[in-house]
Amino acid sequence: MLGVVNLDKPVGPTSHDMVSLMRRLTGTRRIGHAGTLDPLASGVLPILVGAATRFSAELTGGGKRYDAMIRLGGRSETDDAEGTIEPGDGPIPGRDAVRTALATFVGTFDQVPPAFSARKQGGRTAHRAARSGTPIDLPARSVTIHAIELLAFIPDAEGATLRIDLRCHAGTYVRSLARDLGDRLGSGGYLSALRRTEAAGLRVEDAISPERLETLAANGRLADAVLPVGALLDLPHVSVDPDAARAFANGSPSAIGGGRADGRRAVFAGGELLGIGALRGGVLQPEKVLPPGEAR
Repeated sequence: MLGVVNLDKPVGPTSHDMVSLMRRLTGTRRIGHAGTLDPLASGVLPILVGAATRFSAELTGGGKRYDAMIRLGGRSETDDAEGTIEPGDGPIPGRDAVRTALATFVGTFDQVPPAFSARKQGGRTAHRAARSGTPIDLPARSVTIHAIELLAFIPDAEGATLRIDLRCHAGTYVRSLARDLGDRLGSGGYLSALRRTEAAGLRVEDAISPERLETLAANGRLADAVLPVGALLDLPHVSVDPDAARAFANGSPSAIGGGRADGRRAVFAGGELLGIGALRGGVLQPEKVLPPGEAR
């Protein structure tokens, strides 16, 4: 079995829990995912099955979309609702001030990851160091946010809750955005709920629940949930003839003719994905090759 399952992860389980579920249902250890979701988060979790794990970097590295709830008027040690919440020390801003502040985060900028995250430094994992009382001073990383839309602003006696539609590039921490937005507004802020609505070309409207996967597996129809990985690779496609396909499968370069721009390509033969190659001067050099019999 080779491909990607568009899994709708519920709130509660870890991403690794979902990988374990697929390992149990498929009977194979070769299962991964493309982009971790915290236990607090739900939504699209692309599960990579079989040799599709070879394309983890390509499927993880694209754009993502989130439906996020941010609470103003408090701060959290984990930057989300799972940590200890301390009240904020500033006034709660109005809708217009929130919308103006959100706009300042659109673009490319440096963002400090949450202290409770899976980032590593000096061989130490940030969340483990934070829980032991010796948090790591994580360096800022460049991230890109493409768009933020304020969907709702709900004030109350103790603060305000925002709902936003967020489009961003891989590597962006929504928890950090909530924290930094609260700091910029002076009220404090943290992420209270998160649902990923798009990732790796997959949409939450088409996602399958764990319960549905269990039912499909019980009926011998688990393969119905597995999507072809080639359709999800965000790379230009190139189709090659049988001779070039054999060379590619053997890891050998082949001339496929000029007239094409240099760059990485998803390589197909007869409609089946062979892997990823680099095209330079009309010569296709294999980079990632699917094992014989696993092309799809």
